[in-house]
Amino acid sequence: MYRISQLFIYPIKSLGGISLQESRVEARGLAYDRRWMLCDENKQFITQREHKELALFKLQQIDSGFGINYKSERFQIPFGVNGTSTQVKIWDDVCDAIEFLEGSIWFTSVLGYTCKLYYMPNDSKRKVDEKFAKGKHINSFSDAFPILIAGQQSLNQLNLKMKQAIDINRFRPNIVFDGGEPFCEDNFRIFSIHKTILQCVKPCARCQVIGINQTSSEINTEPLKVLATFRTQENKIMFGQNVIVIQAGELIKVGDLLIAD
Repeated sequence: MYRISQLFIYPIKSLGGISLQESRVEARGLAYDRRWMLCDENKQFITQREHKELALFKLQQIDSGFGINYKSERFQIPFGVNGTSTQVKIWDDVCDAIEFLEGSIWFTSVLGYTCKLYYMPNDSKRKVDEKFAKGKHINSFSDAFPILIAGQQSLNQLNLKMKQAIDINRFRPNIVFDGGEPFCEDNFRIFSIHKTILQCVKPCARCQVIGINQTSSEINTEPLKVLATFRTQENKIMFGQNVIVIQAGELIKVGDLLIAD
């Protein structure tokens, strides 16, 4: 038996996540997840891979949107914005987005380098990689697919091999579940949470971000090295499963039963 143990959203790509007790599943993932993204002056996305300090931005949901804390600085963004659409670049994709000028000014000021904040409106349709998911499945600003799922038992097994245990936040999942054997999510195909139907489409290849402490931004290469000793496939290091949404629209909650095929 599997049950949801944690839910997370990351409203701004590569910044701190928010732990939730419930979240609505939409076509492009959990509501508000990765609908915002920081870009450089060339409208190319930036992440913790190059800017580990992004881990230090902590977010919380408020009535009007999201509050952002960075050291002694504070800022707020709304749930969404209207305005003139432009195009931004994320990996090999180019998609429509709207710049939030106030946010661009604030992030540039606190970080000390040009940093523009963009929002993905509802009419921006970034498709997932059709090599793994045929059809009209869409994505937010997440790397490749709308949702990432990981088992708590998988993390527990990794931590048994680590000198110092790490938290699941290193892997930036949306859904964490209890139950089953370590890495049983590798065998998930179609799974459901109440009437919400989801599908695992491929394992998630991990990068150096899992070595960044999400509280201090300190870097430690041990997590990637240890994971590489027993979770390598086709020269890639795997943890968690990428998920697409088959049937959306419902709230899912911590404690909900997850039924896997």
